[in-house]
Amino acid sequence: MRILFMGTPEFAVPSLKATDEKYEVIGVVTQIDRPKGRGHKLQPSPVKEYALEKNISVYQPIKLSKEPEVISELEELKPDLIVTCAFGQILPQRVLDIPKHGVINVHASLLPKYRGAAPIQWSIINGDKKTGITTMFTELGLDTGDILLQSEIDISIDMTAGELHDRMSLLGAETLIDTIEAIKNGTLKRIKQDESLATYATKVDKTTGLIDWNKPTLDIHNLIRGTTPWPGAYTGLCEKRTKICCSRLEDVPENLKEKIKDDDILPGTILELGDCDMWVKTLDGALLVREIQVESCKKMTPHQYACGHDLKEGMIFGCINREDNK
Repeated sequence: MRILFMGTPEFAVPSLKATDEKYEVIGVVTQIDRPKGRGHKLQPSPVKEYALEKNISVYQPIKLSKEPEVISELEELKPDLIVTCAFGQILPQRVLDIPKHGVINVHASLLPKYRGAAPIQWSIINGDKKTGITTMFTELGLDTGDILLQSEIDISIDMTAGELHDRMSLLGAETLIDTIEAIKNGTLKRIKQDESLATYATKVDKTTGLIDWNKPTLDIHNLIRGTTPWPGAYTGLCEKRTKICCSRLEDVPENLKEKIKDDDILPGTILELGDCDMWVKTLDGALLVREIQVESCKKMTPHQYACGHDLKEGMIFGCINREDNK
């Protein structure tokens, strides 16, 4: 089984590694090197780094659909199968026609739910209790091809997108190998996707994490963990952008229940600042905040930040005007 692998981020590395250890990976196609860090030096993708370590040929088209000369090189490789995993480009039909066994994709959701770019983040932001990996045959549509295998994974109430990402990447590798073996054995079944159940996971950007304290406690908690570690959930405090890095859903203490009912206390108000964490009012209760990062500062507990900065009970998150936070 001669396999051409297409992928880019860290999520794809376990799938590439598992494929490389069991079959013949004849080449890797990945995105071009991107500037990273304070120095903006060009950095190879994690998939490229692995390929170079293993002396696997690497191809880096800017846009594969507009580079026929690269496609010609891939055709000359004569792969039996192409595997894609978070590659980041739509494949043209000419590429889909190259391998005799077709092109299969590793997707981080239980299709047809969450087609698109950010299924892991949105599954948490939306409060889902489970998600999973889908392997599918690739066609011209966006994640519309026939389902091959699916593996489920539970999402706990405090799991972050980063934690789910790491577990899903390993599950993706396992599901991919099972899929390739089924292709070899001729036992693979194709399942058409139900278009009536299709949903889309749009790209996540820095604005996705903006906290609306007028929403229910659970929704805010889900947003925080669904945007951790990137782009982060944020709010305003004394004209400073403040990330809420860690929160927990816990029963509100008895001494705060009257404050929650007080309509004169706005959502986003710090109700209590404790030895480590703090309680912040929401639409339907209060959220326990355990870690924050105010701009120009490192991550710390609310108590640690309060020791050297202006942070106290009664301040209102979400207000940018200093006068509102006195």
